[in-house]
Amino acid sequence: MSVHVAHLPGDLLGGWYPETARVFVRFGLTPSEFRSVLAHELGHVYYQHTCDDGPSEAQANLYAARLLIDDEAYMRAEAVSSHPHDIAEELGVTVELVQTYRSRCLTSVRGVTYARPRMGIGQWDLRRAHA
Repeated sequence: MSVHVAHLPGDLLGGWYPETARVFVRFGLTPSEFRSVLAHELGHVYYQHTCDDGPSEAQANLYAARLLIDDEAYMRAEAVSSHPHDIAEELGVTVELVQTYRSRCLTSVRGVTYARPRMGIGQWDLRRAHA
């Protein structure tokens, strides 16, 4: 697999092309955008996605959020400001990844927020089996 920075068509920020084993990231992104898009595309690589459907996009976003957002760093950033833009800037990621992290990786109980456990390899199969 190789990673390339390129001028991409339209509003495309990145892409994973399994037939050539190449990841492309749009030229000219901010450092936070670049990190987030690359991590998202690496999620597609990790899960061996072959098309951009809804479930694969959500799975790639979750992979990117888990890869780039540390639980303790998030906690420190949220203690300063709970606004997603501020947290994203502090963590060097996009607002979309902060929102994914909040909705998929955190649980609030009686005003206290907890990080959900990381299940590891096979987590998607295990969740389907117990659903």
